[in-house]
Amino acid sequence: MAKATAAKEEQIIRTEFSEVMEKSYIDYAMSVIIARALPDVRDGLKPVQRRTLYDMHELGIKYDKPYRKSARIVGDTMGKYHPHGDSSIYDSLVVMSQDFKKGLPLVDGHGNFGSIEGDGAAAMRYTEARLEKVTQLAYLADLDKDVVDFIPNFDETEKEPEVLPVRIPNLLINGAEGIAVGMATSIPPHNVSEVIDAVEAYMKNPKITTEELMQYVPGPDFPTGGIVTNKDELLQIYETGVGKIKVRGKVEVENSKGGKVKLVITEIPYPMIGANIGKFLMDIYSLVETKKTNDIVDISNQSSKDGIRIVIELRKDADVENIKNMLYKKTRLEDTFGVNMLAVAEQRPEIMGIKEIIRHHVNFQHEIATRKYRTLLAKELDKKEIQEGLIRACDVIDVIIEVLRGSKNINDARTCLTTGKTDNITFKTRLHKGMAEKFRFTERQANAILEMRLYKLIGLELEALMKDHDHTLKNIETYKKLLTDEKAMDKSIINELEGFKKEFGRPRRTLIENSEEVVFEEKKQEEMEVMFLMDRFGYAKTIDLQTYERNKEAADAEYKYRFKCMNTGKVCIFTDKGQMHSIKVLDLPAGKLRDKGTPVDNISNYDSKTEQMLYIDDMQALTGKTMIFATAKSMLKQVSGSEFDVAKRTVAATNLMENDKLLLVEAVNDQKNIVLQTADGLFLKFTIEEIPEKKKGAVGVRGMKLAEQDHVTDIYLLQNGVEQLAEYRSKKIELNKLKLGKRDSKGVKVRI
Repeated sequence: MAKATAAKEEQIIRTEFSEVMEKSYIDYAMSVIIARALPDVRDGLKPVQRRTLYDMHELGIKYDKPYRKSARIVGDTMGKYHPHGDSSIYDSLVVMSQDFKKGLPLVDGHGNFGSIEGDGAAAMRYTEARLEKVTQLAYLADLDKDVVDFIPNFDETEKEPEVLPVRIPNLLINGAEGIAVGMATSIPPHNVSEVIDAVEAYMKNPKITTEELMQYVPGPDFPTGGIVTNKDELLQIYETGVGKIKVRGKVEVENSKGGKVKLVITEIPYPMIGANIGKFLMDIYSLVETKKTNDIVDISNQSSKDGIRIVIELRKDADVENIKNMLYKKTRLEDTFGVNMLAVAEQRPEIMGIKEIIRHHVNFQHEIATRKYRTLLAKELDKKEIQEGLIRACDVIDVIIEVLRGSKNINDARTCLTTGKTDNITFKTRLHKGMAEKFRFTERQANAILEMRLYKLIGLELEALMKDHDHTLKNIETYKKLLTDEKAMDKSIINELEGFKKEFGRPRRTLIENSEEVVFEEKKQEEMEVMFLMDRFGYAKTIDLQTYERNKEAADAEYKYRFKCMNTGKVCIFTDKGQMHSIKVLDLPAGKLRDKGTPVDNISNYDSKTEQMLYIDDMQALTGKTMIFATAKSMLKQVSGSEFDVAKRTVAATNLMENDKLLLVEAVNDQKNIVLQTADGLFLKFTIEEIPEKKKGAVGVRGMKLAEQDHVTDIYLLQNGVEQLAEYRSKKIELNKLKLGKRDSKGVKVRI
């Protein structure tokens, strides 16, 4: 029993918990990096893309075959190769079909596959797909020629290619986006023809510099067009693989009737595709609403399947250039594409420049071509062996026929053909027996002779056999030359690339230039005094002073808060949570007295559901005031109003103790005394002078000694000569007649 226990104890492995966690996390991270998020530098595809395309190839959904349901493709891919959920597979299928995201779409989608404006694709049960021609010819060809390694799938029931034999530099042509653990890749798409030219230039001169390569690839070529404005910075980006590309949309000016001008956006920055088009339109609306410009009359999105067309109608005599610059400066019509050319190279993530990516591609092409021609050479050598055997057999066909007729079984005949052994064979003549004893056909040749049909002896068939043999010899010579002569191999690869360029190349869409930094002169807002109005429901607005004066009685009756402020200033809101929220007056709607206004929740960080508003005032007016703060736990302080002249939208107006809340924020004018009232009916009156001035981040001092369960409920600031009443359990208390006490005492109990 003791031995068994000892054996079990020996199986326990003791290790540091941190070491186990570190190893597990690294394993997880590398799994995400290699097997999920990053593309392989050789074929430029992420695993889900590679598996989807291979599955479509296996299902026979080729470019010249009928479309098949996307659900079938997704289900088959998930069941065989990618067991990580259907959404990732369908998403990759959709993206590979979108010509506004990919420089060279790899999937031919039929149905609703989404739009450039961010509309999602229809459910996979409604859409259909098949491979594009370029995918079939340049991505999936020659898989049967042992050009790439095949590895077991997740459950080892199928084989999948480790990488697809992609003939063109897909990583550069289609770009890539992916987020891994602690790293991300972002590679812009490029022009097919230009990238192929760069590859050919590198093959002719491997010492070519990045600057020389950029004579062929001047920069990215986005499917959405646009204008790259920092041409001089591209060399550094393509050298290091990291940087920022500035892209602008293309704006055309159209004249319309009445002297009006239209700005028409026909191309957008690549980062704007999707929901950002809607955000761009909202940004323009916001510029108009906040009166940053008065020159925009109307905005309409007339985009269709034929392309982008966003029309901005301007007022007559508008400053067109200034408005264009405003759009570039204030909206996403000018945006930045962050470049981080990260890909998996030799089983590890690596950031590469354009030359390094091309080098990996060319090495991969040599590997593919070498394996392809070795396979083809082996097949041609096998064919040559059989052809030579059949040709020799035709010369002695009479002897072979006699061997076949004189043999008792096929093994005797095969033995005679390969070794010349005739012991078990009957011959009619000694001559034929002697000739048969000289047979030394190979095993393959013997099998081919035994399987040969008699019609092959027809003269024309023999002539065709000789021609095939000559063709085989030429192929063998060609393949051997390609495998031994590097220049011949390069020429073969270049010829193939030229064919792809001729068939699938297209003109450049994105303009590359150096543009000056946009200068937008924002019209200065005319500074004027306005009246701030807010009702008890939190709806606020501003009106001009003349309107207020004409309707003063009605405005005072309807609105809870009213004060003058500058239209360029800010309004401060103090809440029971000890926060101060600021609102730009310009963000408030300026309208008529009967206009509803806008909720302050919508234009500030104030949340009426969780906070209670205690005090509101103009920030400029606050700077000349002294504010008094009082909490439920009787913490008091005075703060200079200038403390709240800050740029942040929200700051802590005071520091609250645990489970405390602010009860009073008030400006001190000519009040002399303060009264604290508690839930137990205790009142304490003392002079405001006893409350020290503190910073806004301070807690304050204790105003009143409270019993354990008691708390302050009300605070009153008393003016000399003005009677003020308080109520406790229906009894009226004259606060002015309370005896003056000292701060931090217990107060007096009201008798009921």
